[in-house]
Amino acid sequence: MFNAGRLQVARRRRRFTKSELASRVGVDLRAVTAYERAEYEPSFETLTRIAAVLDFPIGWFSDKDLHQPSSQTASFRSQARMAAGHRDAALASGALAFLLSDWLETRFTLPDPDLPDLREEEPEAAAITLRQHWSLGERPVKNVVHLLESKGVRVFSMAEDTTEVDAFSLWRETTPFVFLNTMKSAERSRFDAAHELGHLVLHRHADPRGKEVEHQANTFASAFLMPRGSILGHAPVLPNLNALIKLKKFWIVSVAALAYRLHQLGALTDWHYRSLCIEMGQRGYRINEPDEAPREMSLVFPQLFKALREEKTTRADIAGELQINVEELDKLVFGLMLVGLDGGNSSGAANSKANLQIIK
Repeated sequence: MFNAGRLQVARRRRRFTKSELASRVGVDLRAVTAYERAEYEPSFETLTRIAAVLDFPIGWFSDKDLHQPSSQTASFRSQARMAAGHRDAALASGALAFLLSDWLETRFTLPDPDLPDLREEEPEAAAITLRQHWSLGERPVKNVVHLLESKGVRVFSMAEDTTEVDAFSLWRETTPFVFLNTMKSAERSRFDAAHELGHLVLHRHADPRGKEVEHQANTFASAFLMPRGSILGHAPVLPNLNALIKLKKFWIVSVAALAYRLHQLGALTDWHYRSLCIEMGQRGYRINEPDEAPREMSLVFPQLFKALREEKTTRADIAGELQINVEELDKLVFGLMLVGLDGGNSSGAANSKANLQIIK
């Protein structure tokens, strides 16, 4: 049976308006609207054209209902300047991630979420509380993605060809999800991950939109990645930009984020901070991060794919069960599926659930 919701997800994933899809398929706009409202179904011939235009397997459009993230429950860092098409495409990728996550969780026991509800705390205090809860002390976080995964956060990537969508997060019932844009520098992606962590602990099941909640998440991320005591203990007196570039490697943050944090804590005067910002702009560091760190990748997915490969489960098996192209799935897992599941003979998934052990 034709599933109208799946047509909407596929169309939004490709960033097509209803008019664009209608034009490409060769039907009237009213027909596409009726399909998505489940008022009537497309003919098999029309559905075949829709599948070809949207590059989704035809079986996708007749599978079970999807759980779709909504713009009311998902936090987007750059929502104010984001085009609706980019937002909807990102949310559609979230629906695909939910499918993959559910498929994996029928085969593996992943870490349970360990995120306290910190809605009653101020952002800086919440960052301290969470560090204490996770026994991090004030040392730098070596890998934010690995840390989140070890605490039960489901972290997925977005291969969006735009910087409009920085990242987003949401709670799906009791499971936290974070989606990161792989187009950004490693340092900025780490900050995005910490920012979304802030939303998860500060705005749990609340409306995560608006300037105030964005400011709170930014403050949390800054304090979480650069704890007050540690950063003041390492900060040089009147540092120049080259000194900050060297120092930023200790916390693995952007030079702009480090300068902002030092200024916020009173280690830089207003004049000194403005001078550094001007110099960063002149050197192009607002766009291109100097001495960029290696990009953080998932620790969970390589372990899962290794176990599946040992069970002779191929990437084609997974794509076939989910009715999604392999390339689409690979975009969700930091490009690791094509490598992790290369080869093997199809024989179905693992016979019993395996426990996943994550070493931070």
